[in-house]
Amino acid sequence: MPVEVSYCVVNTEQRELLLRCLDAIDAEQATLGVDSEVLVLDNASRDGSASAARRHPAATQVIALERRRGKGENDSELLQRASGRLCLLLNEDSELLPGATERLCAELDARPDAGAAGACLQRPDGRHQPSAWRFPTPRTALVGALFLHRRYTVQSRGEEVREVDWAQSAALLVRRDAAEQIGWFDPAFFVYSDEVDFCKRLRDSGWRTLYVPQAVAIHHEQLSTGAVPERRIVELSRNRDRYMRKHHTRADAWAVRLLTAFTYAVRSVAAIVLPGHDPRRYWRHVTATLRPAQGEGLREAASEHNRGRRL
Repeated sequence: MPVEVSYCVVNTEQRELLLRCLDAIDAEQATLGVDSEVLVLDNASRDGSASAARRHPAATQVIALERRRGKGENDSELLQRASGRLCLLLNEDSELLPGATERLCAELDARPDAGAAGACLQRPDGRHQPSAWRFPTPRTALVGALFLHRRYTVQSRGEEVREVDWAQSAALLVRRDAAEQIGWFDPAFFVYSDEVDFCKRLRDSGWRTLYVPQAVAIHHEQLSTGAVPERRIVELSRNRDRYMRKHHTRADAWAVRLLTAFTYAVRSVAAIVLPGHDPRRYWRHVTATLRPAQGEGLREAASEHNRGRRL
């Protein structure tokens, strides 16, 4: 029988989380009712992730890169290698809960005009994590500056399946022919805003994106350590600006920079007195947002990693 669903997992140096992700996929496959495959792309890890994935009973194919690459480029390779009509993109830190795959597939099949469907993400403690939003525009940046984003920008709300602008690729089911039609993910987005751009190009080509609250995945969100995760902040700001310049005018891009920097500046001041908040982190967002072309991000970190492997 032909493969219907391809699980597409990108892993970067998170062996234990990858194994949890594969365990959850294995449990999903046992109840799915259609043929499926599991593709794992290991992003030049040094912790034995690729070997561990090859030994896991769920893994159909493991692609072990010698050089670290960006998320958009890696997701594109998995989509192109996949045999399935539907491809479930997963981060290694995403753990599907029972029935998530079946529900995502059912909702995507019920909407022939839908090119992607995002799961409801939960934090490990069970709290809901926003996972679908409106596209970035000066208007959404203004809403953020007024601190009304939870009401007007976040779209992952409610208990009904709904159409959204974009959904996070930590657990995103994609119709493969729709992805092929728009030319896969844009590799210019090393990480962050890659799925925003992807869903925007889906929308521009007539496809829709869904949010499916009944399909749930735990998102462990492995963030870098340290008081100020410098390179993640730089990469986030850089690609936010890249998205704006790609899809909007230069004036719009500047408006989003200024409004977003203002929002982080207010948070930085508030963090001085609020427990559990780091004003330095928010202020670094301010400076990175205003000067997105400066600083070293995750792309540069990957280049350093690759140079080290050649030594």
